[in-house]
Amino acid sequence: MRIGLYGGTFDPVHNAHLAVARAAIDGFSLDKLLVIPNRLPPHKHSGTAASYEDRLTMVGLACETEPKFEACDIENREGKSYTIQTLERLRIQYGEAVQFFFLIGADAFAEVLTWFRVREVFEMTEFIVAARPGFEYESPEGARVHRLDTVAYPESSSGIRAQIAAGQKPAGLPASVERYIMMQGLYRAEKANRA
Repeated sequence: MRIGLYGGTFDPVHNAHLAVARAAIDGFSLDKLLVIPNRLPPHKHSGTAASYEDRLTMVGLACETEPKFEACDIENREGKSYTIQTLERLRIQYGEAVQFFFLIGADAFAEVLTWFRVREVFEMTEFIVAARPGFEYESPEGARVHRLDTVAYPESSSGIRAQIAAGQKPAGLPASVERYIMMQGLYRAEKANRA
């Protein structure tokens, strides 16, 4: 079995995330793809704008219409979310026969050598690195890296948050995620100012 792992803050999840995930499934014959919001990402020092619970709910909504996508709450634990710990838990859950493919943007992969126990991560998973405009990366020794250049996505979660904070209708969101954001009042400027 070939399982894709798509980790990130997903603050919020948007259409470009989904397009990249579909391209990875099709391009690498993945049986399914787990979309894993980080509870407390170690490389984001300012935290997230939305709570973990809201981000997991939005990922779940975005996955509803995608038959091979599955929202995964494996990082719903105390402390920082380290990839090696997630991989160890997934290995126990799925067994030794599963082949893992970690889907990641080129911008995040450029920092991979700073990850906790990264050499063990390299042993446990292959990487599918999605192109991001303006970001180049090197493949570190020991890492098994596949390029995904078919989808270059201009949208960003930070851009969508800025649109909402400015009172604009956000572009690039799944309809169910947009409804949830509006219903919960996420990313509005007055909420951000109180935080």
